[in-house]
Amino acid sequence: MDGARMSNGSMPEWATGMVDLHAHASPSLLPRHGDDSHTVASERGLGFDIVVLKSHEGSTAERAVAAGEGVYGGVVLNSAIGGANPDAIEVAARMQARVVWMPTVSSAAHKAGASNPELSVHQGFSLGLVPVIENGKLRKEWYDVLDVVASHDLLLASGHLTAEETVVLFREARARGVERLLVNHPKMAFLHWTADAGAELLALGAHLELGILPDLLGPPDSSSLTLVEEYPHELLVFGADLGHAHHPDPAHAMPTWLADLERRVGDDTAHRILTANGRRLLLP
Repeated sequence: MDGARMSNGSMPEWATGMVDLHAHASPSLLPRHGDDSHTVASERGLGFDIVVLKSHEGSTAERAVAAGEGVYGGVVLNSAIGGANPDAIEVAARMQARVVWMPTVSSAAHKAGASNPELSVHQGFSLGLVPVIENGKLRKEWYDVLDVVASHDLLLASGHLTAEETVVLFREARARGVERLLVNHPKMAFLHWTADAGAELLALGAHLELGILPDLLGPPDSSSLTLVEEYPHELLVFGADLGHAHHPDPAHAMPTWLADLERRVGDDTAHRILTANGRRLLLP
């Protein structure tokens, strides 16, 4: 793929067959650009074959099935769905869900950093606390969750756990047979990314998510794109985290971001991150 070019507002030539592991749509308690069908159609028009719908409010398994081929859902383990609820995961898995996200707005880290600028997209929306790590150890109720994730070969995503908490969780997940591990928006400031955590996550074979909304909300030196300089490219995947109505939609945000990725790694590697890496992580 040599010579891929991007003109003003256009997608690169290599942008086909792509995978977005993190898309938000309505219905939601937060303002969104559009519903599932609108969101999927928009991403299809940009070259995405696979879209994963995420909802902080609960499950998107049923919504994904209704949205059609190539659309996948999952369940976010916030307080609204009961936190550490293995039954919710079991049901979602039987309805073709592929992802289990740890607590997001219910996490201790999110609540502690709720006033931070990078969490401004969640203003006006809060849920009860769901504890995960206590005294440096995974709370016992989460082991049943890990067992269900492993039994269905689902992708376990860190949600809004800190980097240190994610290391603890992912160690236990590996020990329980979970094979697919993803760190969501690792460079967001309230998640306290460190080189030491990165090294431990790499040793566990965890994938890291490159995303657009986190990069729009944070300073340039905390851009997820800096991860291409410190983490193996084969363990990087794409999750735009777009959909919030007060920020750019995919058609306006993706061309510039993809151009930056291409400048950093070249078009061949950029294409693999946006396609093969995501497929391999998500699909059985």
